[in-house]
Amino acid sequence: MQDFLERLGIEDRNLGGFAGNWVGSGPELEVTTPIDGSVIAYVRQVSEEEADRIVAKAHEAFLEWRKIPAPKRGEVVRQLGLALREHKEDLGRLVSLEMGKIRAEGEGEVQEMIDICDFAVGLSRQLYGNTMQSERPDHRMFEQWHPLGVVGVITAFNFPVAVWSWNAALAAVCGDSTLWKPSSSVPLCGIAVTHIAEKVCRANDVNPAIFSLSVGKGSVVGERLLRDKRIPLVSFTGSTNMGTRVAEVVGKRLGRTILELGGNNAIVVTPSANMDLVLPAILFGAVGTAGQRCTSTRRIIVHESIREELVDRLAAAYEGIRIGDPLNDDTLMGPLVTKGAVEDMMNALDRVKAEGGEIVAGGKQLGGDDYPGGHYVTPCIATVENEYSIVQEETFAPILYIIGYGKKGSSAKEAVGEIGEAIGIHNDVPQGLSSAIFTDSVREAEYFLSHRGSDCGIANVNIGTSGAEIGGAFGGEKETGGGRESGSDSWKAYMRRQTNTVNWSEDLPLAQGISFG
Repeated sequence: MQDFLERLGIEDRNLGGFAGNWVGSGPELEVTTPIDGSVIAYVRQVSEEEADRIVAKAHEAFLEWRKIPAPKRGEVVRQLGLALREHKEDLGRLVSLEMGKIRAEGEGEVQEMIDICDFAVGLSRQLYGNTMQSERPDHRMFEQWHPLGVVGVITAFNFPVAVWSWNAALAAVCGDSTLWKPSSSVPLCGIAVTHIAEKVCRANDVNPAIFSLSVGKGSVVGERLLRDKRIPLVSFTGSTNMGTRVAEVVGKRLGRTILELGGNNAIVVTPSANMDLVLPAILFGAVGTAGQRCTSTRRIIVHESIREELVDRLAAAYEGIRIGDPLNDDTLMGPLVTKGAVEDMMNALDRVKAEGGEIVAGGKQLGGDDYPGGHYVTPCIATVENEYSIVQEETFAPILYIIGYGKKGSSAKEAVGEIGEAIGIHNDVPQGLSSAIFTDSVREAEYFLSHRGSDCGIANVNIGTSGAEIGGAFGGEKETGGGRESGSDSWKAYMRRQTNTVNWSEDLPLAQGISFG
């Protein structure tokens, strides 16, 4: 184990701040693994003075980086992608060790980083502006996009490397520098990635402070980052409660935010659904990453005519889920990230039962000799009503709620008509991130994707809620925050738009036919 940590630049004791040089004189952070509670390493967090200095260095780096042509910036990002390919296995293993997701998912997360680097390289030659027709003769009107500045990136524990790359790769080709504050639960991933980025920058004679890092308490690093006017954009991934705080503080200084907050993601299962597709989609969505993805499947809205069959098949499948050390290749579900996460899950299940729900399968805390020191649970299935207060909330744990719709004896024609009821249930939560429907009916599918259908930022047909590709814009509506990252035209959030008009005539006509003489 020590060898792979050394290859990633992780030592027994590490400095948590970087902006061209490594610093850290604040309190020491003990980093443990959720696998068995053992200590992985220690991180010296940054002080307030160091946090301010890191912002200053990141801003200085931006002023130089923006001068480099975008395709040249893309070449640096291309090499970052190559470096991540070389470290894919080691970095994926660190994700598993520090966060708890299984190795396949850990390496899959690094693959996301590689993919977004590839995407950003192509984007570096496609930062297009538009040309518009001027109403004034012999005038040319157009728009262009300029680098914005330092982008603050605050990431959550559940995707300790990928979410940084979604922001950093795009920001880099757009001409911005980034300042990363990772979750204090997973700081080693941030340190390892920053070491990789630093080497790539130095090999290209680029100021490595374009990829800066601040590990520290939210009250020390996070609050200062939010209030700092040198940071025009803050991208935050985390809870809705904290996202509200981010929006208030950054908005008060008229800064910009990209908010990726809570999800309460549902799959609608109709009578025509192909169960051979439904079951694996639900299992991965609900159990993958131990239910700790923002796109994890939380609710199943199933037609009453097939509800019993689906619950029985899911309960049987849950019994076969192999729970344990995520570094073992045969494990399908690792631990929750902290002891507190286990307590949150148990408290949520108590509320389910208090509100009238029934635990159908799982929902137990695991311990003893088989799970010494770890934060393990069995994934849970519960039958509930959508209006339960606990169902309206996002519990970051493997709890799957089963909710019925329609009449058990309804005909196929009636079932199609009942899709409106299912969508009403689906949308009746505060969050709006990811959604899916399983159906063989074109009418039901199109209804779900229409303006009367899912109110989420992501809506899928015959695939699950989790596992989004980097090519599409990622984000959601309502209490999910409205932010968009990764693909499509999400790059525009990292730049400033400028409208330009050039008069190449010998006259000075005014718009709207105004005469001022």
